[in-house]
Amino acid sequence: MFFDYYYLILVVPALLLAAWAQATVSSTYRKYSQVHSSRRLTGADAARRILDSNGLYNVRIEHIRGELTDHYDPGANVVRLSDNVYSSSSVAALGVAAHECGHAVQHATHYTPLIFRNAIIPVTNFGSKLSIPLIIIGMLLSYGPLIDIGLLLFSLVAIFQLVTLPVEFNASSRALATLENDHFLEPNELRGSKKVLQAAALTYVAALLVTIMQLLRLVLLSRNRRD
Repeated sequence: MFFDYYYLILVVPALLLAAWAQATVSSTYRKYSQVHSSRRLTGADAARRILDSNGLYNVRIEHIRGELTDHYDPGANVVRLSDNVYSSSSVAALGVAAHECGHAVQHATHYTPLIFRNAIIPVTNFGSKLSIPLIIIGMLLSYGPLIDIGLLLFSLVAIFQLVTLPVEFNASSRALATLENDHFLEPNELRGSKKVLQAAALTYVAALLVTIMQLLRLVLLSRNRRD
């Protein structure tokens, strides 16, 4: 079932798009990591100022190893910035740092899509682990209800990724507005940060497309098996 023409015509093109999106974000990030802001604020400096200006004095900033490993951890109440963001004054670093602070602000203001996404994480994790085994077993046993349960669980992954889009887009929108309105970056520098965040957003769109194409493939395979 894993080597079929549905995989070739549906999933493979989506995987190629995802690979292109990942390559694009990496190359764009590297390019604008070499462009330093005129104010010379580091990612950590910018993050602290953004958090404090939103009253989030209790949110810590930590350094984490790796590249593009930046994230906001709501459980620990901390923004973690990677090697090339924490101490860099590049326009890429400031864009990424501001984006992660955007998530912290979302959490503090109870941004609805974020609340919904966090609420379905346990169910989504459960579904991502069991969906494919249930579908395979259902097909082997020719037991339709088991296949349907597997497809439903797999669809939860797509729903999670769909809800992730407005969360990420909003965090980037907040980041760019802050960088501009608080004069962290000049207009020409802001364009670099915007390109980095747009490239990053494309990876989430591509990931959703891969999941949708995989779900469509599984639906078609299960329908053919029943027929």
